[in-house]
Amino acid sequence: MRKLPPLNALKSFEVAARHLSFTKAAEELFVTQAAVSHQVKALEDFLELKLFIRRNRSLLLTEEGQEYYLELRDIFEQLAQATDKLRLVSERGALTVSVPPSFAILWFVPRLSSFREEHPDMDIRIKAVDEISGSLTDDVDVAIYYGDGRWPGVKAYQLHEEYLWPVCSPLLLNKANIKEPIDLFKQTLLHDETRNAWKDWFQLVGLPQYKGDNGPVFSHSSLALQAAVHGQGIALANNVLVKSEIDSGHLVRIFPQALQRNKAFYLVCRDNQAEIGKIATFRQWLLNLVQKEEQEFNQ
Repeated sequence: MRKLPPLNALKSFEVAARHLSFTKAAEELFVTQAAVSHQVKALEDFLELKLFIRRNRSLLLTEEGQEYYLELRDIFEQLAQATDKLRLVSERGALTVSVPPSFAILWFVPRLSSFREEHPDMDIRIKAVDEISGSLTDDVDVAIYYGDGRWPGVKAYQLHEEYLWPVCSPLLLNKANIKEPIDLFKQTLLHDETRNAWKDWFQLVGLPQYKGDNGPVFSHSSLALQAAVHGQGIALANNVLVKSEIDSGHLVRIFPQALQRNKAFYLVCRDNQAEIGKIATFRQWLLNLVQKEEQEFNQ
């Protein structure tokens, strides 16, 4: 087995030789000047020859040091090129995203075209998953989880603050003559899997006596919203998921009171893969998009 010199010492020497200065090398490497000097000395001891001629205010390469530097410079350049090439391949590779169906249908998929415009070389594979348990399997790079942001083994980035709003179709609103929250007592309430949300909303508006547990229950938020679009009742909608339906005029927000939740949608990935090219690229695009939309909403 070939015995190689310490890699940290090689890097310190290459930088010091390029600058002909231990001080500038220390600045580039974010270490102390003494640390650079120590690494170079360790390399000289390993090679059993002098690489620098040290003078009071200057640093010169010996003949052996000059020859060694030129060889190392080319080697480090090749390493940099190989690393850049690998990162480029990683960034352009297909990315598999696991997403809850309602989030995928109502928010994520309609925005994918902007990602394709910015990153045409990266393919996205969408996997609709109802439960977060096991969704970050070996074939999944990143996932969208819904919860409190605490999951073992993953790095989580919150996407939005979540609020719940009562919404219905404009036709139903006109026909039902809904003016005050108490008017909802006589209406059909639509529920998704968070059935107790209506009870919390009524408590928020000062009507704790009403449980709000009547009406059909849907397995996905997207189904409850579609029922509301078709005038079948009033849904308590996630502000993120309902945005497109409100913007299009298919649904209207009935009352200003918003129920804030202690859960939200999060982008998650494995702790040790957060900075991999394609994952970091996707994360930055998604977080920038969320920030832009929230700024527009708050204007």
